[in-house]
Amino acid sequence: MAIQIRAHGSPQGGHGRILGRIARSPVTDIALRPDYLRVVTELQSVEDSLDGYAAVLFEGQSAEVANTPFIHNFGNLDFLKEGQVVAVEIGTGFIRVLYRPDSIHNALFATERCNSNCLMCSQPPKMRDDGDMAAELLRLIDLIPDSPEHLGISGGEPTLLKDGLLDVIKRLKDRLPTTAVTLLSNGRMYAYESFINRLSEIGHPNFLTSIPLYANNAADHDYVVQTKGAFDQTIQGLYNAARKGLAVELRVVLHKQTIPGLLDLTDFIYRNLPFVSNVALMGMENMGYVKKNWNLLWIDPADYADTLEAAVRQLHYRQINTSIYNLPFCVLPSSLWSFARQSISDFKNIYLSECAACSVKEHCSGLFQSSEKLHSRAIKAII
Repeated sequence: MAIQIRAHGSPQGGHGRILGRIARSPVTDIALRPDYLRVVTELQSVEDSLDGYAAVLFEGQSAEVANTPFIHNFGNLDFLKEGQVVAVEIGTGFIRVLYRPDSIHNALFATERCNSNCLMCSQPPKMRDDGDMAAELLRLIDLIPDSPEHLGISGGEPTLLKDGLLDVIKRLKDRLPTTAVTLLSNGRMYAYESFINRLSEIGHPNFLTSIPLYANNAADHDYVVQTKGAFDQTIQGLYNAARKGLAVELRVVLHKQTIPGLLDLTDFIYRNLPFVSNVALMGMENMGYVKKNWNLLWIDPADYADTLEAAVRQLHYRQINTSIYNLPFCVLPSSLWSFARQSISDFKNIYLSECAACSVKEHCSGLFQSSEKLHSRAIKAII
């Protein structure tokens, strides 16, 4: 996900939240300037008028631009690149980078709300008013200059936007038709016929929903997501999606609460959910609730490698596409390397000093930055 608080400055003129593309050189067509945020490093060297931009961002200590929202005192703005889409809080001077054209890990952040409360949630839900989020996402989509290969939609639980999310998916279809879209959702809204019917009617040609399933039974799944009835809704949602021809992927976060039932779960998937396009078995990110639930959740990947290998074998031999996310090669049996993906978003991804001499580093997922100090004892260079 490419949404990050990156800098703040001192506002001058205007109010509210403004989205725009970054322009480091003049936008000569004045009619296009409302879509751009002009970055200025030396005001005295600017020969063109700065009128008409959505806002001007200035590195220096003080300056003034007539008729345009102006924010100064940033210091170094080198992290802002041409073509990025950012949001600027005019009232506070905060900047958030929403889209980076040079990244393959961009996502549209839909909401901080969620109707589950998972033990290992890396971004714990917040009950905030997000009534304007759909409109902002539509604006963001319109500002993306070219169709990227892939975009995610994440949260929180994006389906809580309801009609707003459907508007976003339709806009993606119309505005970026070649972009593959992956919605990260718990799938519970898919249990409602009216919602799944309207979603399928959009007819996005390359749309995938990635839905977590943590056990083959309600008691264990509902415990992990801390919500009674979630398992039944998720299973119904999966069947509704399949009936409507919507592609779905299953995700299983691997930790102390899911490993004991992993083989039962993979057998359940084969027998009851053979229509899924992929099963992603995922290493845990040490963020959010994981920190406070560490003793409840942590199990060294080296200690569940045999179980993971058996689960992958069970799925693969039954011709269900299987991927391993967020686990480096050195914690996996070599038989699983072909299933391991470089899945960690670029701005979260690190390699330890031990990795420097590794012969397979360029193909390895590495680690989450949050795992720099707490990680598997098996991390080592493969020579």
